[in-house]
Amino acid sequence: MASTLRFTSSDLEKFPDDGKRYEIIDGELYLSRQPHYYHQLVCFRVGSLLEAWNEKSEIGQVNLAPGVIFAEDDDVAPDVIWTSNARLATILSPDGKLHAAPELIVEVLSPGTANEQRDREAKLKLYSRRGVREYWIANWRTRQVEVYRREQAELRMVGTFLEDDVLDSTILEGFACKVGDFFRGIPLEAYAA
Repeated sequence: MASTLRFTSSDLEKFPDDGKRYEIIDGELYLSRQPHYYHQLVCFRVGSLLEAWNEKSEIGQVNLAPGVIFAEDDDVAPDVIWTSNARLATILSPDGKLHAAPELIVEVLSPGTANEQRDREAKLKLYSRRGVREYWIANWRTRQVEVYRREQAELRMVGTFLEDDVLDSTILEGFACKVGDFFRGIPLEAYAA
């Protein structure tokens, strides 16, 4: 009987620091190339909008691509997270990694079927299983955001928000922004690429 190779967090330490993102979900290794410029711009915009809201409330922290180690075989780096100060105090370990779910995770889709499946299937399942309260998937090519919220112990899609829609949150009291603000600065011709 053949055994399936399962990767762990200790395996990640053996990979080169080559600018690629190595993640493990349920023991399976996922590799991402350096992201597109607009992917990073959307991460920055989402993070900036969350931070502007957060500065008023001072109840949490926003971060870009932090290490989140749920278990030895579930080790990821989400694009953007928000976590409350109270939760951060319990999930941030001395190794500088989060070891449990932040309240909000945002992933920005990278092109390609494998990348989309990772964010829409593998990461959705992982984040649902590990207790993330809200999960947003931003797609800069279609200028929309899919929103999943925790209902009955799992993340369920509540809607796809388009560029002119206002996105709010059940966990970020008072946060609201126009979805198009996430994609500001991306020229229309970029969407045809």
